[in-house]
Amino acid sequence: MKKRIGTQQLFILVCLLFLPSLSFAQETLPTLDLTHHLIGYFAVFLTVLAYIAAMTEDVIELKKSKPMVLGAALVWFSICIYYALHGQAKTAATAFESNLLAYIELLLFILGSMTYLNTMGERGIFDGLRIYLLNKQFSYRQLFWITGGLAFALSTIVNGLTIGLLMGAVALSVGKNQPKFIALACVNVVVAANAGGTMSPLGGISTLFVWQHKILHFTEFLALTIPCLVNFLVPASLMHFAVPKETPDISQQTIMLKRGSKRIVTLFILTLIITVSSNVLLELPPAAGMMAGLGLLQFFNFYLTKTEQENGNESQKSFDIFKSIADVDWDTLLFFYGAMMIIGAIGFVGYLDAIAHFLFGEMNVTLANIFIGLSSAFIDNGTLMFAVLSMHPDIPNGQWLLLTLTLGVGGSLLAIGSAPGVGLLGQIKEGYSFGFHLRWMPAILLGYFLSIAAHFGVNSVSF
Repeated sequence: MKKRIGTQQLFILVCLLFLPSLSFAQETLPTLDLTHHLIGYFAVFLTVLAYIAAMTEDVIELKKSKPMVLGAALVWFSICIYYALHGQAKTAATAFESNLLAYIELLLFILGSMTYLNTMGERGIFDGLRIYLLNKQFSYRQLFWITGGLAFALSTIVNGLTIGLLMGAVALSVGKNQPKFIALACVNVVVAANAGGTMSPLGGISTLFVWQHKILHFTEFLALTIPCLVNFLVPASLMHFAVPKETPDISQQTIMLKRGSKRIVTLFILTLIITVSSNVLLELPPAAGMMAGLGLLQFFNFYLTKTEQENGNESQKSFDIFKSIADVDWDTLLFFYGAMMIIGAIGFVGYLDAIAHFLFGEMNVTLANIFIGLSSAFIDNGTLMFAVLSMHPDIPNGQWLLLTLTLGVGGSLLAIGSAPGVGLLGQIKEGYSFGFHLRWMPAILLGYFLSIAAHFGVNSVSF
């Protein structure tokens, strides 16, 4: 799912590049219209309050998961109580369960992905990459482009959250004692991961929805290549001048990978292949493939334990798989829970559909698509895309591509607007923050509008 947190965030939901279950289960439920009821207003108030608290985490020093989890609980309890008083308790409970199932799939997917990343870190993979880059004597500006370029390329086949965490770890390693570089590199990685994921159905949930509904063929998404490149390159070019010119000190270390490190990387690649292929060919949720990969990692851990050489060499010792699982960022995972549940509740109340009907019923289609894309900085792009799909608007392929583009890259505007941003907020403790990302929103917004202009320029025949 490409993006999004910040409401979408969490939705991370980029992570999950493949999770349609949240909204699909709701469309057949006989729901009550609460958009003009006190319960609906209360739900909106709590949602806004919870997100404000989460966005100001570094100011009020309150972990972002706490207001989101409590806010989601209060919103759903108020809705369920109202439905119960009207004899429809089962309807609301079923809606809650469908959202919970979507989160569980997300939880298992991210748990497996983060466990692999933690294990690769313990085996010295990231340190090895850091030492390699330092030994190459790349400047901070070169490293800025290397991490951003890798994020853009890899996000076309791997979910944005995983890429964001991976490139963030690299930036943190090579940028020790240089918080400004770390912060700029993280902003660049978020923008690059969201842009790269937008040009492939495998890179984000909104693109996946359009592909699964057979509105656009797989190859038609390639038409977004140039607009997505513009979206990445414009803000990156502006940030380039703020990146320190210095070159990190050459590392005095040699690369010392621990036993099994290369095989773990191979297992991770195999896990991604299993995850994507099982989703595309067998229609299994991505969590199924990721948990299968986690099982492979556990057995590889067992193999290392049984065959390790007791010679006192640390590089020969096996790793503790359960420590890798324990080291997962649980604050971020619980934040994902709150975000997915609270946005699911707002959708269940009826506000998301009401907004979509207003946009396509009374506004110019192009302006509506642009506005919806901007909204994805606050609301999950997958949820917004499904709301539009449920309306069955009669628009040309060029407008579907525009909607896919704006929803895919709009989450880059805020740190909490996409899964990569939310993941990095939880991972990076030095330099990168919601406030720092906000400083560069004008540059990102410029890239957003120029990418739209590029789309009209290169894909005009599809309108």
